[in-house]
Amino acid sequence: MDDKQPPMPESSPTLGQYLFDCLKAEGITEIFGIPGDYNFSLLDTLERYDGIRFINGRNELGAGYASDGYGRLRGLSALITTFGVGEMSACNAIAGASSEHVPIVHIVGAPKSMDQQAHKLVHHTLLNGDFDVFRQMYGHLCAYAVILTPENAEQEIPAAIRIAKQTRKPVYLMVAIDLVAKPIVRRAVPEKKQGATSKPALEAAVQHISGLLNGTSNVVLLSDVLTLRFGLRDAVQQLALRFNMPAASLMLGKSSFDERHPNYIGVYGGAFGSDQVRNIVESAECVIAVGMIWTDINSAKDTAKLDRLRLVDIQPEFVRVGEAKYEQVMAADLIAALIGTGWTRSGAVPPVTFPYDMISGEPDEPIRAASYYPRFQRMLKDKDIVVVETGTFAYGMSQVRLPAGADYIGQQGWQSIGYATPAAFGACMAAPDRRVLLFTGDGSLQLTVQEISTMLTGGCRPILFILNNSGYTIEKYLNVKTSNQPYNQIPAWHYTQLAEVFGGQAFTAQARTNRELDEAIAAAEQAQTSRLCIIELIVTDPLDAPDYLIRLRKHLERQERLKG
Repeated sequence: MDDKQPPMPESSPTLGQYLFDCLKAEGITEIFGIPGDYNFSLLDTLERYDGIRFINGRNELGAGYASDGYGRLRGLSALITTFGVGEMSACNAIAGASSEHVPIVHIVGAPKSMDQQAHKLVHHTLLNGDFDVFRQMYGHLCAYAVILTPENAEQEIPAAIRIAKQTRKPVYLMVAIDLVAKPIVRRAVPEKKQGATSKPALEAAVQHISGLLNGTSNVVLLSDVLTLRFGLRDAVQQLALRFNMPAASLMLGKSSFDERHPNYIGVYGGAFGSDQVRNIVESAECVIAVGMIWTDINSAKDTAKLDRLRLVDIQPEFVRVGEAKYEQVMAADLIAALIGTGWTRSGAVPPVTFPYDMISGEPDEPIRAASYYPRFQRMLKDKDIVVVETGTFAYGMSQVRLPAGADYIGQQGWQSIGYATPAAFGACMAAPDRRVLLFTGDGSLQLTVQEISTMLTGGCRPILFILNNSGYTIEKYLNVKTSNQPYNQIPAWHYTQLAEVFGGQAFTAQARTNRELDEAIAAAEQAQTSRLCIIELIVTDPLDAPDYLIRLRKHLERQERLKG
């Protein structure tokens, strides 16, 4: 007689446990968010869960921005908010992630399922019994939006994560508070196949591109934001090296190409950036662009000129060669096929000079853009994470040459003021062993300053450079119709006392001269090993700006005169 008992069926995890299992399998070790009464069951489950910790922000907007910064480095992030008030506060951050192609899994704790079915009038709603209105709103911001139940969790959670990774966009998962602790219903879910390259389309595209390349050596490469998001950096650099062609990045795609690579020539910024880079790019007989999104920022207000008939526009899942479009051609497969053709450009990569390679300004002279940007470039180290705020810093730092292995985080597409400070916190959480440097303006910082408290609470040690130029200088530059606008002024804060206000300690310094800045940087590099550092740059000229922004201003003034 066989005494062996049949194996007991494996118990199903709860919906919350299964959700966190799926996120953990993707390498997520932190989830950002804010507690609210409708997400208590999610947070209670997470508190008992091994391998993922909850990172409590100061508000949902900051937590969303932190998720964005984390997702850019890790490839995926997660955010938990409560229904209605919480998810609406995070809306701007999720919209920015959608614009910038950052995959975030936004998890929303909702009222009890029975209350929703009965259309009860409960708090955090519009008090009209409609519990689907916010999911519908998020449907416009996210690549996928779904209401989770124990019956559909095993299908919908992996599907949402897969879509987030495939599209590099945020997704939205809503779950009622009373369903989080219920076991999921096991179902046989077929595995979805990722997009695959069509061999005939690939062969036709390579043949077309080869036709453009043959007979010319005047070829240049442009890399942009989707090169970063879709993990194509190494492939793009190999292509540039194999083809022996100069390579530039676009504004949205800064750091998408190693800026210490021998083929790198700088950022292409039309009439506002380097004239050397502009001449090389615009005189090319063929431009190979990878992951390009042709925005007003990348086109430098339409002053950047690319001949579409001579453009090879490589997108993640298709390529356009001149006016011909080849679908179902994965970028990685196409780049590998181009490398395999054996084509190479004759001649050396044209030499260029980088705008901030030389230190300028006498030690006792007041700091200004022309003197502090070269000092920033000199202080940067390999594998640094550079987080840059929308504003004057975004234009100046775009021209700073990054060291090898550095990551650059900026929001040049969505351009939400206040993004960078929480994003820097997210970067600290994503890469605790790397140095994080934040470059933000006084105006931008005032929107999300409370996330410095989150940095201190989380034990983060970034170096914060706060540009105190007495208001929204970027807005003053962009508005060419009026001057001295009162709405671009801001209150004067004591920035070096922020850590004390938030109950923490930090190294702080103020710099008014080049000598003081040099001393502050040297001291901060020592102090950063043990504490957060704040360096306030006090600029006497409120309209001091980098050359890129000065050129942009002149262009806007010319355009305005033409209207008159």
